[in-house]
Amino acid sequence: MTQDRALDTTGQGLRVISEPLPGVRSVALGVWIGVGSRFEQASEGGISHFIEHLLFKGTDRFSAAEIAEAFDAIGGEINAATGRDHTVVYTRVLDEHLDQAFDVIADMLCNPAFRELEQERQVILEEILMYEDDPGDLVHDLMSEAVFPDQPLGRPVIGTADIIGSLPEDRIRAFHADHYTAGNIVVAASGSITQDRLVALADRHLGGLTAGAAHEFEAAVAGGPRLVVRSKPTEQYHLALGGPGLDRSDPRRHAMGVLDVILGGSMSSRLFQEIREKRGLAYSVGTYSVGYSDTGQVGVYLGTREENLTEASAIIGHELRRMGEEPVRDDELARAREHLKGRLVLGLESPATRMHRFGRAVLGGTELLDVDEMVERIEAVTADDITALAREFWDPALLSAAAIGPNPDAVREAASRLAPDLVEAG
Repeated sequence: MTQDRALDTTGQGLRVISEPLPGVRSVALGVWIGVGSRFEQASEGGISHFIEHLLFKGTDRFSAAEIAEAFDAIGGEINAATGRDHTVVYTRVLDEHLDQAFDVIADMLCNPAFRELEQERQVILEEILMYEDDPGDLVHDLMSEAVFPDQPLGRPVIGTADIIGSLPEDRIRAFHADHYTAGNIVVAASGSITQDRLVALADRHLGGLTAGAAHEFEAAVAGGPRLVVRSKPTEQYHLALGGPGLDRSDPRRHAMGVLDVILGGSMSSRLFQEIREKRGLAYSVGTYSVGYSDTGQVGVYLGTREENLTEASAIIGHELRRMGEEPVRDDELARAREHLKGRLVLGLESPATRMHRFGRAVLGGTELLDVDEMVERIEAVTADDITALAREFWDPALLSAAAIGPNPDAVREAASRLAPDLVEAG
């Protein structure tokens, strides 16, 4: 943690962290709640996201229109997001307007009126249909379902139409009251702010929260390699491979980031060059890794036509195996390290990016390093580190697969080029 960043806990258990940045006039403020799809029962899947929507529909003091007008009037912006392990409401405003912005956000969080509930239910049902019509997004949820079957981490954050369409208001109110408590919330800010001022604002605007406590979630357990196929009349086939990965505090996560850059996370990566640039087999191909507090997930994505699917899949399998069999070249490793360092440092020049990074870290109780420490860890990554991670996490024989396209047999043929022993989910 940097010397200028401070963390305090208020009397009722609210955690408050700030980072002053000299030379800026704005403040990025986020209120982080420890609730997301991981904390939901199967019968209430999507309720966290539903509540996030309802926060914007008004309170006893402000209508939905007045919330929007309040931020427009100060030239600010307000938004929210729900993930698997968190919900966040965030804004960026001039420092002179922070008190006003915090007042509105706090009222939204503490006193939602749950107005227009049925209307917003219909909005989310439309959002689910839109999501179902976007196979490039949907396939990642299918892949998570394959990696973490029959458990919260494998369910979609947005929920399903059946559940969202039937959630009663009393259950929504009870879920909000149970999770929106002081001990389950982190207030984070970066920019033109001091810790004393942020603590005072948090006490003033959120001091009425019940104490509560952080909630536990079901531990994630990865299943064996599985294949999930969804038949859909799409123009392209959308294929995702995935498996368990590193948690957010694992000391190897910086090496995993370098591996991702080399394999598929940059324009010079092996998959991008071999599949798109050299052969023209796909427009979109790449890799990613995501960390949670207790586990993580790695993934590969490919979108291509049926006639290219098998060849592109064979190349993916070859490159994944090669990562674990052959040490990466010195020039590849050096380029990937510099790429990752550049992305990191450039991103952290934004107050909003900084606020999001440490807000989520404090909420999840995960390690929080300063920029110099992260750069040092990236520079220390070796070729042996990359090979070891590739063998443990990126072996195609260990990965699950999900695909969407019009011909399931074409998907099965392509999947056999990646991992012949994949078991298709029923």
